[in-house]
Order: sequence, then C-alpha cells, then structure tokens
Amino acid sequence: MSEVDISIVTVGFKSCEYVRELLNSLFTARGNLSIEYFILDNASGDGLIEMVEKEFVPRVDERLKIFALQNLENFGFAKANNMGIARARGRYILLLNPDMRLFPDTLTNMVTWMDTNAQAGIAGCKLITQTGAVQPHVRRFPGVVDQLAIMLKIPHVWPGVLNSYLATDFDYDSTVRVDSIRGSFFMIRRSVIEKLGELDERFFIWFEEVDYCKQAAANNFEVWFTNAATCIDHVGRSFSLVGGLQKQKYFTDSMIKYFAKWHPKSAWIFRALRPFALAGAWAAEKMHI
Repeated sequence: MSEVDISIVTVGFKSCEYVRELLNSLFTARGNLSIEYFILDNASGDGLIEMVEKEFVPRVDERLKIFALQNLENFGFAKANNMGIARARGRYILLLNPDMRLFPDTLTNMVTWMDTNAQAGIAGCKLITQTGAVQPHVRRFPGVVDQLAIMLKIPHVWPGVLNSYLATDFDYDSTVRVDSIRGSFFMIRRSVIEKLGELDERFFIWFEEVDYCKQAAANNFEVWFTNAATCIDHVGRSFSLVGGLQKQKYFTDSMIKYFAKWHPKSAWIFRALRPFALAGAWAAEKMHI
C-alpha cells in the first residue's frame, strides 16, 4: 500500500451543501498526492453522509479515498475531529472546515512547504474571502485582559483594545512562526500527533485549536503561518445556524476551560462573569441585536 501523504478531516453540522462544494474543489486540488479524507457528520439530519456516499465515494481511486462517518449525536468539534485523527495514516493531518474551498494548488503547495520546513509542527496557510480579501486569522495567545474585553463587549466601543491579541499588524504576505492559527485550515505533522495526542475533548467548540497550539509550544513544537498556499474561507457559514445565546455559551465555557488549564489563578474571573455575559447575549438575542 502506498504511503498516504495527507489525511484530511472535516466535521460537518448542517453543512451538506458546503461539503459538496468543498469536495468538488478537492477533486481539482488532489494533484499527485495520496489522500484519505474523513467526513464526519455530527447528527445533522441533513443527508450529508448520504450525499457523500452517492456523489463522491464512487469517484475515488487508489490515491484518493473518502470515508463518510455518521455520528448519532453532536459530539462537538474536538471529539468529532479526533474520530478522524484516530483513523488517519497520513504524514500530515489537515483539519479542514466544511465551509472552505481549495484552489488547484492548495494541497500540493502546502505539503511541499511542510516537506521542506521540518521546523513546523503545525501550520496554516493564507485564507481569503470569496472576493479575494485576506481573512485575518493569526492570533497571539489569549490573555486575561483581551478575553475579558471580549466577554464584556468592550471592542464594540473600543475596537483597538484587541489589536495585540488579534495581531492586526501581521503581514499575511510573510512566512513566519506564530502563536496560533485558525482551526479551519490546521495542518499537523504526524510526529506532533504522536507526541501530543489528539485534541482536548473538554472543548466542545472554540479554543480547541488554540489549546493545541499552546500544547505544541509547551513541547517545543513550532506553529507557522505560510503564504506558500492559499485557501478560500467562507467564515462561519455553517456555524451561523447557531443562535447568539448558544454561541456565547460555547465560547464562554471554552474560554473558562482554557484558562483553568493554562492560567488557573485567573479562571475564577471568567467564571464570575459568565452569568453577566450570558444575560447580555440573551437580551441581545431577544431584541434581535
């Protein structure tokens, strides 16, 4: 059996049409790579798995395999991705959101870059919108001040408070080591998986990729951004189906877990403010703000 160059894992939730577009782009982006692709559906009930099995599984060959897996409940982002990671045999594992679109050279360029940059344990590429605008996604590691600002909605009146955390000065035409990258296009070297294991399943959604980058840094693995490859990111299209209050719950609960893990002396602050953050989200949802 030939070596698998890249294992791709996509977790879907009510994202059938997005995955169809993504897989269509895959067939033009496969190049000469050996690829295995794991599609996991988190109990969407939208026919995603049936669509994949009918339209795309029949098109596979020896160098491109697609596996469609149906979950009977919504396990969240980290746990569902781990189901794919556990089955992956590739030299690289790519976590790829359902609302992404590949260019014909995206995967080839990314694998080539990883092959020639052994210092990179985790890497992300340039993400752009459908109109070609750069989608900022490099972040510095979360700190107490910037996450409190987010929780208290301070950026609505003072956007500059997040400039450092959001790395607004970052040059997306560069290739450089960074703190963390967005989990929508998240390539992991197999040696990192073998050392760190899978994603922390305490995170249902949000902060799981930041936590993994933090784990990597703590174990002397480097996280890199490279402009050697480009991918279209339709940010949050599938997650837009989730209401504002539920999003706030997911975000706040994951934030608390992150600080409890990495900055335990500060976690109490976020626990204390959680009811106020949720009350604000509830009020905004009721008033359709």
